[in-house]
Amino acid sequence: METHSQKYKVRLGLFVAGGLALFMLAIFIIGKQKNLFNPVFKLTTTFYNVSGLQVGNNIRFSGINVGTVDQIIIINDSTVRVDMLVRKEVHQFIKSDCQVAIGSEGIIGDRLLIITQGSTDAKLAKEGQKLASTEPVETDAIIASLDITAYNAGIITNQLAEIMTKINSGNGTLGRLIEDSTIAENLNQTIVNLKTSSKGLDENMKAAKHSIFFKGYFKKRAKAAEEKKADAADKKAEEEKK
Repeated sequence: METHSQKYKVRLGLFVAGGLALFMLAIFIIGKQKNLFNPVFKLTTTFYNVSGLQVGNNIRFSGINVGTVDQIIIINDSTVRVDMLVRKEVHQFIKSDCQVAIGSEGIIGDRLLIITQGSTDAKLAKEGQKLASTEPVETDAIIASLDITAYNAGIITNQLAEIMTKINSGNGTLGRLIEDSTIAENLNQTIVNLKTSSKGLDENMKAAKHSIFFKGYFKKRAKAAEEKKADAADKKAEEEKK
């Protein structure tokens, strides 16, 4: 005697088939991400601090995902080795002087490795070759630096506010100069006097040039200037002839 109806068996078969399809799809997606179905070559590098990098994170070259992180192994207290699996088709672009840096996918995204472009005349990287690395900048260090900058900016702002308060209240030399109209008028008058004195000095110099006492002196100066100018012209002509 049948304990299950035909309809139940059909539903069970569809459920099993659907489960197998989802399982195969998951394997395909994971395998594609891990480069299980693509030929790859291995590279390695070392860091002092991997800054949250994890196995399976992407590797980018020229902004394109070209591989994944295969292993992260602590060598000693100051060295962490990172093994990379990169697609074979990209091997022709990876040079021996390429460098590896740690970045992130967006502001708060997962960590990833970035392989920089090498020089055109460098040799291609070999299988298992170790590439140079650039240490990442920690977020905590950036925040600490911003805190110090904000603190210094606050001090400077307070000092500027105190200076402006003193100037507006007429304290200090600059404040008195701005607020006290008498000092400003005296300064303007001093400038006028200097201009008048300069004009008078020019007139005195012109008069001295025509005076019989200084006429010879100014003639000698003019003659010396002309001789110096003539000597310079002769020297220039001789150099041009050479």
